[in-house]
Amino acid sequence: MSYEIMSQDLQDLLPQLGLAPCVIVGHSMGGKTAMLLALQRPDLVERLIAVDISPVETTGISNFATYVTAMRTINIPDELPRSHARKLADEQLSSVVQDMAVRQFLLTNLVEVDGRFVWRVNLNALTQHLDKILAFPQRQESYLGPTLFLCGGNSQFVHPSHHPEIMRLFPRAQMQTVPNAGHWIHADRPQDFIAAIRGFLV
Repeated sequence: MSYEIMSQDLQDLLPQLGLAPCVIVGHSMGGKTAMLLALQRPDLVERLIAVDISPVETTGISNFATYVTAMRTINIPDELPRSHARKLADEQLSSVVQDMAVRQFLLTNLVEVDGRFVWRVNLNALTQHLDKILAFPQRQESYLGPTLFLCGGNSQFVHPSHHPEIMRLFPRAQMQTVPNAGHWIHADRPQDFIAAIRGFLV
């Protein structure tokens, strides 16, 4: 699992769907994938919107490793009704993930397969490649298209110290902050999130 592989997936998919060039919006890991796609294949990206993420390593600020570990420890008996399974998983996660909104987001990945509850995401692959996921590939080229970095006012993911690298790779970047939003801007302030994107696209 790497951003290079995820970018390649998009390079293959967008032309297949007749969506190239397109406006691409990516949040967190999706934002890093979108940034790399724009750097590698600017012909596919009309405009880029990176939501609360920078093209730098996020090791010190991300709780991603903690979330993956917590998800791997969940134990749900087979044949449990869906509502009970989610409640039990929520209770088990709550000791590690205190933020209810984050737990609810993680629980969207809990699915039933043949009477058992499993995680939709590949936790083993995420664990094995965590260093790559928290990093960003070194690039020399820049993306010259219009770019918006949309940041949560209560989030630490896009720090002022990241701005020089942002401007090196994305010289036409605009920075915009959504007040009272954390890392999940689209969940915390959905109307402000949509308004910011619409404003950028006009």
